[in-house]
Amino acid sequence: MSEAAQVGDATPRSAVVVVAMTAAHAPRVLEIYGEGIATGDATFESVVPDWASFDAGHLPEARLVAVVGGQVGGWVALSPYSSRAVYRGVAWESVYVAAASRGRGIGLILLEAAIVAAQAAGFWTLLAGIEIENRASLALHRRAGFRELGTHERLGRDPAGRWRDVAILEWRAPEPA
Repeated sequence: MSEAAQVGDATPRSAVVVVAMTAAHAPRVLEIYGEGIATGDATFESVVPDWASFDAGHLPEARLVAVVGGQVGGWVALSPYSSRAVYRGVAWESVYVAAASRGRGIGLILLEAAIVAAQAAGFWTLLAGIEIENRASLALHRRAGFRELGTHERLGRDPAGRWRDVAILEWRAPEPA
């Protein structure tokens, strides 16, 4: 998409500013995470964590927010795949877009920025686990260059107690760092 292209119906791509996530963004980041939880298809989590827990669980190398009109409209962050050194270039990716900002291209902008930041930090593989009912997230990840590896059947139970299947997608750098 060119710089002049539109994101959704109303937001020019150039109006979306992606910046490093800081503690100052915490209230809005956690609010957006809560909106994702409320969909029932974004995560198995049922409670928004406090900032200290969120901060401890995500790698600092590629935690980004999309700011539109002075307001955080979405975020992306990486979590460790494993504590083993042999997997230091592999991370789980999570992206969440505010309910009012969905369908406007902000998720794609965030994923594109996260890929750049991840590569700069030495990551060559990003993984995403997406509940199969979350068609929008599956389509978003495919547009960002992720490919589907397969499906974990009945991987976990959601807050309502239903067993859920999770598609596993990966993005790989052209050459490992």
